[in-house]
Amino acid sequence: MSTQSPNSGSSPRRTPLYDRHVALGARVIDFGGWAMPVQYESILEEHKAVRTAVGLFDVSHMGEVEFVGPGALSAVEHLVTNDVRKLVDGQARYTVVCFEDGGIVDDCIVYREHAERFVIVVNAANIDKDVAWFRKHVEGKKDVVFRNLSDEIALIAVQGPLAVSLLQRLCPDTDLRQIKSFHFQKVVALDLPIWAARTGYTGEDGFELFVQADGAARLWDALLTVGRDLGVKPIGLGARDTLRLEACLSLYGNDIDATTHPFEANLGWVVKLDHDFIGRSALENIKTAGNTRKLAAFSMEGRGTARHGYTIYDAETGGSPIGTVTSGSLGPTVGKNIGLGYVPLALAEVGTRFFVDCRGKRIAAVVVKPPFYRRPAI
Repeated sequence: MSTQSPNSGSSPRRTPLYDRHVALGARVIDFGGWAMPVQYESILEEHKAVRTAVGLFDVSHMGEVEFVGPGALSAVEHLVTNDVRKLVDGQARYTVVCFEDGGIVDDCIVYREHAERFVIVVNAANIDKDVAWFRKHVEGKKDVVFRNLSDEIALIAVQGPLAVSLLQRLCPDTDLRQIKSFHFQKVVALDLPIWAARTGYTGEDGFELFVQADGAARLWDALLTVGRDLGVKPIGLGARDTLRLEACLSLYGNDIDATTHPFEANLGWVVKLDHDFIGRSALENIKTAGNTRKLAAFSMEGRGTARHGYTIYDAETGGSPIGTVTSGSLGPTVGKNIGLGYVPLALAEVGTRFFVDCRGKRIAAVVVKPPFYRRPAI
């Protein structure tokens, strides 16, 4: 998910569910060029609902692009760092897209419908940039057709330990338990054709539902209605951020961007150097040379909340700035103030202490092993 705004100075765009958010009393903000709900009630209560029951998110601001034709696989393979050659029909894979120098264009998920159709979900604020980047690199290829579907598709995330139970009520003809993590299946709910993908951005089990934009409001209403006894709540961006941070899931524009590369961002696992992709040569050199810094997870030891942009100081020298906080907040489930930030490799070891400048006060923090939160095994 991204925080960068692609259309500064213009009115924010609205998702197909905008009127629903207003009717539910949400506080709506301009987020990356979109009018999005930051919270409906309390961020803490919404966070708790996802961890203990089930929450509903409007993520229709995300972008969807498709690659169709005999050359679809080779086109996607050239664009992303992860290996999509081994995907089977109905499988998805998290990956990043890189510039030639190894910097990150975006992080995204690739979905394979079949051998000649792939869909990539990209971050909302990066849609225009990504579409231009993809088009540049597929232009002239006669065996693949590239199309931006972002305005046609709405995306609703159902997340939490009761997510399967909730969605099952609308899809009685499909055993959703059989859909594995990072797999998806075509289902029907309310006579609407839907892709139910077992993916998400919260650290919890759940699904992301791809539905035609004109059917989104009906699906949203039904999910809130049939899940009332399960404790379902609509969830805003505030809780979405605390949930993803506890799970140490990267936020584009904060934790990763064009100035960061996958290895220092703890995303080396999505880089497969055995296939040709944009940025491969640079990433090979970076891997050989080794990291000079690393995105470290830390918890605050003193009273203070780390925020994006705060300076990190060396505890040994007592005054030298060594890095910057990329994300930080209270972790409601873990009960601590937590954060992420780039620091020199030698200071990224678990147990290392440093200071975070929180509004002029240097507060002690300690590097911990990520993630901060891992959902209990089923």
